Amino acid sequence: MPIIQVTLVEGRDDAVVANFIKEIAQTASRTLDAPLSTVRVMVNSLPPTHFAVGDKLKSE
Repeated sequence: MPIIQVTLVEGRDDAVVANFIKEIAQTASRTLDAPLSTVRVMVNSLPPTHFAVGDKLKSE
């Protein structure tokens, strides 16, 4: 059973994230030859104040 965790910075529309989840699940199923019903996708959202590249926060 593939379990996929993705972390995204908040700010995307729920419909966009839902489509992303479906696409990831279908890709994992196809490339891993795993039944779609066994694929798990979890998206964790972070506020822009909790993510940085180097010392620059995404919120800046």
